[in-house]
Amino acid sequence: MPNIKFNYLYRDAGNHKNYNSLVFANPNNVDIQHLETLIKSKLIEGNWFFANEWKLPDLHFKCWDPEIDHAWHEFESVEYTDELQNVPLSLTELITDIEKTHWYNQKKLLK
Repeated sequence: MPNIKFNYLYRDAGNHKNYNSLVFANPNNVDIQHLETLIKSKLIEGNWFFANEWKLPDLHFKCWDPEIDHAWHEFESVEYTDELQNVPLSLTELITDIEKTHWYNQKKLLK
Protein backbone atom coordinates (compact mmCIF):
# COMPACT_ATOMS: atom_id res chain seq x y z
CA MET A 1 0.00 0.00 0.00
CA PRO A 2 1.32 3.47 -0.79
CA ASN A 3 2.22 6.08 1.80
CA ILE A 4 -0.22 8.83 2.77
CA LYS A 5 0.32 12.53 2.17
CA PHE A 6 -1.40 15.01 4.51
CA ASN A 7 -1.79 18.48 2.93
CA TYR A 8 -2.58 21.55 5.00
CA LEU A 9 -1.93 25.27 5.19
CA TYR A 10 -1.98 28.34 7.35
CA ARG A 11 -3.86 31.40 6.08
CA ASP A 12 -3.35 34.66 7.98
CA ALA A 13 -5.75 37.60 8.27
CA GLY A 14 -4.28 39.14 5.10
CA ASN A 15 -4.97 35.86 3.21
CA HIS A 16 -1.25 35.09 2.88
CA LYS A 17 -0.80 31.31 2.73
CA ASN A 18 1.90 28.95 3.90
CA TYR A 19 1.48 25.35 2.62
CA ASN A 20 2.89 22.06 3.87
CA SER A 21 2.64 18.39 2.91
CA LEU A 22 3.66 15.61 5.24
CA VAL A 23 4.21 12.07 4.00
CA PHE A 24 3.50 9.24 6.44
CA ALA A 25 4.51 5.62 5.97
CA ASN A 26 1.44 3.40 5.78
CA PRO A 27 2.55 -0.05 7.03
CA ASN A 28 -0.93 -0.88 8.38
CA ASN A 29 -2.63 -0.14 5.03
CA VAL A 30 -4.87 2.58 6.42
CA ASP A 31 -7.75 3.27 4.07
CA ILE A 32 -7.62 6.85 2.77
CA GLN A 33 -11.42 7.28 2.90
CA HIS A 34 -11.53 6.17 6.53
CA LEU A 35 -8.71 8.57 7.41
CA GLU A 36 -10.34 11.49 5.60
CA THR A 37 -13.68 10.81 7.33
CA LEU A 38 -11.94 10.78 10.71
CA ILE A 39 -10.09 14.02 10.00
CA LYS A 40 -13.20 15.81 8.77
CA SER A 41 -15.16 14.70 11.85
CA LYS A 42 -12.64 16.50 14.07
CA LEU A 43 -12.26 19.78 12.17
CA ILE A 44 -13.52 23.11 13.47
CA GLU A 45 -16.38 24.25 11.24
CA GLY A 46 -15.37 21.52 8.78
CA ASN A 47 -12.07 23.20 7.86
CA TRP A 48 -9.65 23.99 10.68
CA PHE A 49 -7.56 22.33 13.35
CA PHE A 50 -4.79 23.22 15.80
CA ALA A 51 -1.53 21.85 14.39
CA ASN A 52 0.05 21.53 17.84
CA GLU A 53 -2.76 19.20 18.99
CA TRP A 54 -1.89 16.82 16.14
CA LYS A 55 1.88 17.34 16.62
CA LEU A 56 2.21 18.80 13.12
CA PRO A 57 4.61 21.60 12.21
CA ASP A 58 3.24 25.08 12.85
CA LEU A 59 2.98 27.14 9.67
CA HIS A 60 2.38 30.58 11.21
CA PHE A 61 4.38 33.40 9.67
CA LYS A 62 7.17 35.03 11.71
CA CYS A 63 5.19 38.26 11.90
CA TRP A 64 2.09 36.58 13.38
CA ASP A 65 -0.20 39.11 15.08
CA PRO A 66 -2.50 37.47 17.67
CA GLU A 67 -4.81 40.51 17.53
CA ILE A 68 -5.87 39.77 13.94
CA ASP A 69 -4.42 36.36 13.00
CA HIS A 70 -6.04 33.16 14.24
CA ALA A 71 -4.24 30.13 15.67
CA TRP A 72 -5.72 27.29 13.63
CA HIS A 73 -4.54 25.66 10.41
CA GLU A 74 -6.65 24.63 7.43
CA PHE A 75 -6.98 21.02 6.29
CA GLU A 76 -6.61 20.64 2.53
CA SER A 77 -6.55 16.90 1.70
CA VAL A 78 -5.07 13.45 2.19
CA GLU A 79 -3.92 11.32 -0.71
CA TYR A 80 -1.95 8.20 -1.50
CA THR A 81 1.60 8.80 -2.69
CA ASP A 82 4.75 6.93 -3.64
CA GLU A 83 6.83 9.68 -2.02
CA LEU A 84 9.02 8.67 0.91
CA GLN A 85 8.07 9.44 4.49
CA ASN A 86 9.28 12.93 5.45
CA VAL A 87 8.08 13.22 9.06
CA PRO A 88 9.20 11.36 12.22
CA LEU A 89 5.61 11.03 13.49
CA SER A 90 3.97 7.73 12.58
CA LEU A 91 0.57 7.54 10.92
CA THR A 92 -0.68 5.61 13.96
CA GLU A 93 0.42 8.47 16.25
CA LEU A 94 -1.29 11.03 14.01
CA ILE A 95 -4.53 9.05 14.01
CA THR A 96 -4.39 8.73 17.81
CA ASP A 97 -3.90 12.50 18.18
CA ILE A 98 -6.75 13.21 15.77
CA GLU A 99 -9.06 10.82 17.63
CA LYS A 100 -8.32 12.66 20.90
CA THR A 101 -9.52 15.96 19.43
CA HIS A 102 -12.71 17.29 20.98
CA TRP A 103 -14.29 20.05 18.94
CA TYR A 104 -16.16 21.44 21.94
CA ASN A 105 -12.79 22.26 23.56
CA GLN A 106 -11.73 24.08 20.41
CA LYS A 107 -15.04 25.94 20.24
CA LYS A 108 -14.30 27.51 23.63
CA LEU A 109 -10.93 28.72 22.34
CA LEU A 110 -12.57 30.50 19.41
CA LYS A 111 -14.60 32.80 21.66
